[in-house]
Amino acid sequence: IRDRRRVRGSHKVSSMSILVKLLGKRALQRTKHLSKTKLRYPKRLITFEADFGLPSAQKEIYKVAYNFAKEKLLPHAPEWDQKAHFPVDVIKEAASIGFGGIYVKDTDLGGTGMTRLDAAVIFEALSTACVSTTAYLSIHNMCAGMIDTYGTKEQKEQFLPKICEMEYFSSYCLTEPNSGSDAAALRTKAVKRGDHYYLTGEKSFISGGGSSDIYLVMARTGDDSPSGISCFIAVSYTHLRAHETPE
Repeated sequence: IRDRRRVRGSHKVSSMSILVKLLGKRALQRTKHLSKTKLRYPKRLITFEADFGLPSAQKEIYKVAYNFAKEKLLPHAPEWDQKAHFPVDVIKEAASIGFGGIYVKDTDLGGTGMTRLDAAVIFEALSTACVSTTAYLSIHNMCAGMIDTYGTKEQKEQFLPKICEMEYFSSYCLTEPNSGSDAAALRTKAVKRGDHYYLTGEKSFISGGGSSDIYLVMARTGDDSPSGISCFIAVSYTHLRAHETPE
């Protein structure tokens, strides 16, 4: 690491000195201590003092999520991974503590109206027990947040209550076999015929695919630029086919 303001010739500033400057000695001591912590998953949960510096409200949120992870996720996580099991029943229980509609602002629709910081605290706490399950919950909430932000009044009323209660599971469908990080290169198309759009294409690496009820599908409705992409809400009773092999 170089601090360019102090570099002369080939002189290099110690990365440790930069960390001290940015974090302070006390925070750095904590960082050193945590770097030596040994993970012994799955015998016990390790918390990396995630509530350090957080307001009291976020500390309480962390405790709720952490206790849920410890009681509901940790005892089963190794078996879920070994058997490629998608724990539908346990994931649904997360809705009972408000984790089904974290970003949804309207409480009448089942949302909890939390902030991004709240969500980060929740997902970090849940990840101490099962990263894959937590990853799905983050995606489910992203879908709910997208509908809440960009959906019509009718779409919100139709989908959000059941999504927030996790009666409906939701998935985000962007990645394709030939377009991952280059999302603008997607090939799935949506063609309007009368009052309906017909989607054709293939998606891959869809968390919850085959188990979800609602799919937010990115498809091309315009030119080949990123602005030519639209988002569609597809429900599971439409003509969607999922491969049985878990990805």
